[in-house]
Amino acid sequence: MTQFFVYFMLATSASSICMLLILMVKKGLKKHISARWQYRLDLLFFVLLIIPLIPSGFFASLNMGSRIATLLPEREAATSTTAATGEGIQFANGMGRLQDFAVAIDRSAPEYLSAALIGIWIAGIITFAVIMLFCYQKLRIVKESMKLTDDEEMLSLFSRCKSEIGVKGNISLGSSVLVKTPMAMGFFKTLVIMPAGKILLSDARYAMLHELAHCNNKDIQINTVMYLFQILYWFNPIVYLAFNQMRMDRELACDAYVLETLPERLHADYGETLLNFVNTLPRPSALFFTAAMGGRKPQIIKRVEHIASYTTESSMLRAKSICVFVLMGLLVFCQIPILSVLANNDNERFHFQADNVLYKDMSSFFDGLDGSFVLYDLNTGLYTIHNRDMSMARVSPNSTYKIFSALIALETGAVEASGTLREWDGTVHLFEAWNRDHNLASAMQYSVNWYFQYLDARVGMEGLRSYLTRLPYGNRNISGGIADFWIESSLRISPLEQVKLLRNFHQNNTIFETEHINTLKDVLRLSERDGAVLSGKTGTGSVTGRGMNGWFIGYVENNGHTFIFATYIQGEDNARGSAAVQITLSILEDKGIY
Repeated sequence: MTQFFVYFMLATSASSICMLLILMVKKGLKKHISARWQYRLDLLFFVLLIIPLIPSGFFASLNMGSRIATLLPEREAATSTTAATGEGIQFANGMGRLQDFAVAIDRSAPEYLSAALIGIWIAGIITFAVIMLFCYQKLRIVKESMKLTDDEEMLSLFSRCKSEIGVKGNISLGSSVLVKTPMAMGFFKTLVIMPAGKILLSDARYAMLHELAHCNNKDIQINTVMYLFQILYWFNPIVYLAFNQMRMDRELACDAYVLETLPERLHADYGETLLNFVNTLPRPSALFFTAAMGGRKPQIIKRVEHIASYTTESSMLRAKSICVFVLMGLLVFCQIPILSVLANNDNERFHFQADNVLYKDMSSFFDGLDGSFVLYDLNTGLYTIHNRDMSMARVSPNSTYKIFSALIALETGAVEASGTLREWDGTVHLFEAWNRDHNLASAMQYSVNWYFQYLDARVGMEGLRSYLTRLPYGNRNISGGIADFWIESSLRISPLEQVKLLRNFHQNNTIFETEHINTLKDVLRLSERDGAVLSGKTGTGSVTGRGMNGWFIGYVENNGHTFIFATYIQGEDNARGSAAVQITLSILEDKGIY
């Protein structure tokens, strides 16, 4: 729910900006767009408001984001600060002295904030839905008070009006003592309701034409959908602004529809009829499901001015209106790939296809934790995968990234293989093992963040982006900042991609020099047991002092047979690199690999 709400709010912001742009274009080009096309432009608002409600996975499945991601600036990651908390782990099981120190990311927002915001949003939806139901109940009372018209003169006039306006549906005419202005209502079965009592035939004719024009334009249905959107977007002032304009445009379009059917000499009479209904309409909030002839004074003034200056839509005006509509439609369509990038950045997936794959349930090894295990047999090309969906989901690599940070630094000369020692700058860290000089081997052993942050700084953002793109490494997004992009930030990678990179690494089939790969292979070597050599690196994502996800990636070389693995786990507190190691060792032992 939290993930959906975050995506919903981000997508709503993008749609709101587009809605404002449409409003500005409509205002700036008002003289070049006819009244009826002004209203049609407003219908694009519905498309923009539907987009945030579509699951982000739908956009991700379109795979459009990856095609245009290089054309868009990378989004900035949410601001976070590193806290002085963490965990150092020394692994048992004869694995040597590998340590995994996880520095926690301190999220400034309290954990309950997102839940509170979701609760407020839902409470608002319920409140506005209750109001809408109350108004619907009031309209039911109006409908129940209605009597079908049996006046032959009125029915004959109504029939002629339907013919003039081109109405084909079955629309009934009635009257009610509870209405003071003509109105149309009914989502499925439409009714035109006239005020009870005597009404001039000329006024009745114009009122009927107006209400039948609403019926032809499907304004009752559109009005209902509009208010349903207002319930969902009750917090968004731009939606209120857009819909207020849409109501005004609806009436102007309806007036234009009627004026097209009338001789020019009758336009003034139609306007006078409209003035007769000033202030006779109940408050708009009470009429969610109707379209009525009257309105408030500001609206009536604009409509009278429009009637007074009305001229038949020319071919040139129609052509310009269509061009503006098409351009605005393209703008709305462009929201789809933009939101695809947004969805991919927050819920990226690696699209994996292979013929030689065995999917197997290994949940018994995960001790209640959610996670994925990917094993690749380098000799046979067989993938063994637990949790197919999670194996393709991209998440933060955390300290597993340090393998490639080191490779890039060696390749670019940011550090020399013959002299990788880096002096400690005196900054006191939580972990005593970090508070001294380190070379590449010891920095990898103790997972020393400052050492690899120094290497990345020497390489620079452009150099890192170039190498991560050429590898390719996950989503290759380093917008989170030179020091933190791999620590629960913008850079993300899936377990399957980790295995793919390690496969190429082990086979020396990468963009890196063989000597640099061999240097890292020595550094990553953890332990040997019965002729089998285990190599790898852990990673822990710790948020606000709690281990939220854990990695263990690497490979086993067993008498000429090589197995490459990636284990990823996530949880509320105990999902750490150490837990990923224990799960991995249990699976490898069960399979007789290590």
